[in-house]
Amino acid sequence: MAAAYFVTGTDTEIGKTTIAAGLLYAARARGLSTAAAKPVASGCEDSADGLRNGDALALLGECSLPLSYEQVNPLAFAPAIAPHLAAREAGVTLDVAALAEPVRRILAMGADFSLVEGAGGWRVPLAGTASLSDLPIALGLPVILVVGVRLGCINHALLTAEAIQRDGLVLAGWVANVVDPATSRLEENLATLSERLPAPCLGRVPRLAEATPAAVADYLDLAPLGPFAPR
Repeated sequence: MAAAYFVTGTDTEIGKTTIAAGLLYAARARGLSTAAAKPVASGCEDSADGLRNGDALALLGECSLPLSYEQVNPLAFAPAIAPHLAAREAGVTLDVAALAEPVRRILAMGADFSLVEGAGGWRVPLAGTASLSDLPIALGLPVILVVGVRLGCINHALLTAEAIQRDGLVLAGWVANVVDPATSRLEENLATLSERLPAPCLGRVPRLAEATPAAVADYLDLAPLGPFAPR
């Protein structure tokens, strides 16, 4: 039975890829086949094989299906700026159709557990008036929210959860990623998130010296997602 989720975050640089890679590792540890996509990425580096993004490479490393880099990250841009600006500079129209088709091909491969990682937060712009949030809407994917735990995270998390639900999607679960361990009243903040977010917590990940997928997976639990059902 296959399951697929869209991974978003409360902001940029809050550990979406770290958590996504940990979730994929945890799925593989349960004997599940895995696949992932990061349909658009900026901040890519030149290599002998072309532009490569570190986040996309991390996801690819946790895929059990034989995927190429280009399948995982079909749209790669060098400037470390908002994807719609990087695409505009490259003369590429960044619309939902351009992102959805390669993702559908990966989902059609039928991995037991698939993740599609966004860029930045929920309302990252695409071309025209479209937003990256239109991608999971087009694909009908439930959402996993990575909450970067630091000052202000409660407001960011609740507003993001409200937007996801208002867009007609299911918030399947959330992960507390403690990006600032010095956050004042950390336990109280986490308790408030648990009380107010309308989805189960899949784990609380502390700030790790080496946040490898295996290390992160130790703090994650796929069980709250329930039995995997066909998409």
